[in-house]
Amino acid sequence: MPALKILATTLCLLASGAAFADEPLPRAKPEEVGLSSERLARIGETLKADIDAGRIPGAVIAIARHGKLVMLDAYGWRDKAAGVAMTTDTIFNIASMTKPMTTVGALMLYERGKILMNDPLAKYFPKFAQMRVAVRDASGEPTAETVPANRPITIQDLMRHTSGLVYGGRGNTLVHKMYPAGSSDAGRDYDGAGFIDKLSSLPLLYQPATVWDYGFGLDVLGLTIEQISKQSLGTYLQANLFAPLGMTDTGFSISADKAARYAKPLPIDPDTGRPQARSPELTQPLKFECGGGCAASTASDYLRFAMLLMNGGRSGEARLLSRKTIEYMLSDQLGPNIKNLVGNADPTRADFGFGLGLAVRTTPGLVRLMGSVGQFTWPGASGTDWWVDPKEDLAVVYLSAAPGPVRWHYRQKINALVYQAIIE
Repeated sequence: MPALKILATTLCLLASGAAFADEPLPRAKPEEVGLSSERLARIGETLKADIDAGRIPGAVIAIARHGKLVMLDAYGWRDKAAGVAMTTDTIFNIASMTKPMTTVGALMLYERGKILMNDPLAKYFPKFAQMRVAVRDASGEPTAETVPANRPITIQDLMRHTSGLVYGGRGNTLVHKMYPAGSSDAGRDYDGAGFIDKLSSLPLLYQPATVWDYGFGLDVLGLTIEQISKQSLGTYLQANLFAPLGMTDTGFSISADKAARYAKPLPIDPDTGRPQARSPELTQPLKFECGGGCAASTASDYLRFAMLLMNGGRSGEARLLSRKTIEYMLSDQLGPNIKNLVGNADPTRADFGFGLGLAVRTTPGLVRLMGSVGQFTWPGASGTDWWVDPKEDLAVVYLSAAPGPVRWHYRQKINALVYQAIIE
């Protein structure tokens, strides 16, 4: 019996050691990196109370500071209706958190001389060569009348949401009604060629490079990557980003052996009373792998990606992008002549600037979140969020299957709960 007990203990230790080895960063106690354990505990207390109140099904949060993992915790339910508890390896739809990854994929091509920021989109998809723009009436509403675009849509426009190719679900104008509602709808309803045909046939809502407005730029960028690389977006990112970083649970589909780890939202939205479901449903194949919002990931995987950007393009001994490329990506790309409507896409990011594929903080005040100038972020409509604060050497990933309006509440709440734990 003692031998059996020793064997069982050894196996248990080996299993726990393997799990520890799979974590994205070395562990540290919060106090070792200037955080308070007592104050960090408020995160769990708050989330548990809200889960019990039926506000969200559950959540996973990962926090790193000074290159050390201080929190990787799961709360609540992966599938509340089925009584399945949340675990830290739960896979979530990350929606628009896909966009920064697609941008990094394109910047890798940029570093190899395969693509340029001012390349016209028509270089890769000639159907965009003669785009037209809706004329506005005296009240400012777009009409059925159109005029030629003043200049071509560029690769930079795709990355910074200044293309005029807007999400149809984000407005009620005549032009909005012509467009697909969003990235997941496009990935479900169109193949890549059909999507390009659709967008290139529509009027732009704005002249290129005049207004930041949320739209299909990163979906089109993903198809541009496919055009250049001659691979699907998922295959390209797997080889060049996911595999090098050890992002083993990130991609554009959920295989049968991982489906049990796929998070579900509450059946009914707690605020609107409307039915909720995963969108897209990644156990079913997409018609194209939309770079604007169709990936899934885990907290550990996405923290690896966040740390790549934090570390200037380096992951361990591997360099995926140059420091200067990362600096360029994380610099505000909206000049004084571009109208900034970032707050219309996400009110918690109002008054942020915008880099390539993500928002960047340009002021210590004004915005609705704590942080520092230079902070970068872009959340997902599925209820997910992340940010990096280089000044504080802090990275946070918060994942929840909570796609309704409640997601904006948690973006502010988690932000406050994390920053109040800094004690140095």
